[in-house]
Amino acid sequence: MKKTTIPVFFAIDDNYSPFLCVALRSLVKHSSINNQYNIYILNTGLSEKNINVINSFSADNIKITSVNMEEKIKNFSNRLHTRDYYSKTTYYRLFIPTMFPQYNKALYLDSDIVILSDVANLFNTNIGKNLVGAIPDESVQIVPEFYKYVENFLGVERINYFNAGILVMNLDEMRKQNFEEKFLNLLMTVKFNVAQDQDYLNVICKDKVKYISFSWNKMPFKCNNVNIQDLNIIHYNLSFKPWHYDDILYQEEFWKNAKEIGLEEQLLNIRNNYTPEQKQKDLQCGENLKEMALAQSKLGSTFHKFSLNVKVSV
Repeated sequence: MKKTTIPVFFAIDDNYSPFLCVALRSLVKHSSINNQYNIYILNTGLSEKNINVINSFSADNIKITSVNMEEKIKNFSNRLHTRDYYSKTTYYRLFIPTMFPQYNKALYLDSDIVILSDVANLFNTNIGKNLVGAIPDESVQIVPEFYKYVENFLGVERINYFNAGILVMNLDEMRKQNFEEKFLNLLMTVKFNVAQDQDYLNVICKDKVKYISFSWNKMPFKCNNVNIQDLNIIHYNLSFKPWHYDDILYQEEFWKNAKEIGLEEQLLNIRNNYTPEQKQKDLQCGENLKEMALAQSKLGSTFHKFSLNVKVSV
């Protein structure tokens, strides 16, 4: 029987390699022998040591390929603005449609996750002619500064604003609708400081999104606690990092996978050495982000004057 090919993309730098390994462990152990998982690690120069560690998760039905993005982004790298702890890797998912014409559909997954079921089930979600299948962002649903920002500045209803960390990407439709060209046009004309590439995705994909169950992108908000057996992917987003804090919801799943691959001690050492000053900085970054979102929400949807259809040369 011919296996179904599941293309899965991650994007990291060297600093995130250990956390990607935890995610890969959880993906591999829930994979099916009936599928072929082609995993691509988008990066701009991982160390040979980290590449070798990542490649160790390869198996008969797991193929891992490292993809250096330096050549792809060199002409506009200086425009890929970031803030706080983010790196430019966060933008790499936006180039998947044009870089991988051999695929009509793919998954993009952030690296700060633990997978609890076969991602083939997510891949097989029927998203029709929509550009992406995605999950509404929980933080936007519950933080007033964030939902005022997305509704007033981006022009997206908060219940429709999705988190870009877990995506089913309709690559064929994205190519047909010149997704990359539209992104580069916006990149040249407007700077989204709050959620960066996620904001670009939400603006371009507006009204072309298939919304998927929260079980595929559950964030550790204690006010929205869900039984672990009802979840498919846990997403330790924002500052909810088990390798920094010891009171994160669903952290036991992260540590179980870290232990299974011999990383528990290394990652516990990171947590134990995470200083009060660093924790205070996390808090301050969170407050600064709220202030930024609120300030921009008062400006209105000023970026809409820029056309998404203008051709851009880079």
